[in-house]
Amino acid sequence: MRIDGFCDERFARVRDEFEKNFTKRGDIGACFALTIEGEYVVDIWAGHQDAALEKRWQEDTIINVFSSTKTMSFLCALVLADRGLLDFEACVADYWPKFSTGNKGEIKVKHLMSHSSALPGFSRTFTTPELCNWHFCCDDLASQSPWWEPGT
Repeated sequence: MRIDGFCDERFARVRDEFEKNFTKRGDIGACFALTIEGEYVVDIWAGHQDAALEKRWQEDTIINVFSSTKTMSFLCALVLADRGLLDFEACVADYWPKFSTGNKGEIKVKHLMSHSSALPGFSRTFTTPELCNWHFCCDDLASQSPWWEPGT
């Protein structure tokens, strides 16, 4: 298995597990990086960018990250709450007034944080340019009505 990049020997087990993603877990292509105090100790990539296995994964292959940003968002929210700058019991509309349209004025921050706001997705399938437009996505969520009773 060809794995490109760099892996400090202290993290050889990380590289071994990464390799197993391809040899035992059916992965097609991936990358992984780890820094400690700003220094890369692992920066590896392998496999392919396509299911046909025709285009090799490159160091700069661009991919989406789906839900991996949730953890960082939640950590930031917890820090804000700890500093008294965010109240999980407050209504989202207290922070984002436009959100109150569509009968959402009583949805609390905690509902967004726990995926119980009754807004599981966008109002329709978006084009790629729409999906990459922050304001367009926010406007869509703000204009929606809950799909069911929030908090349930």
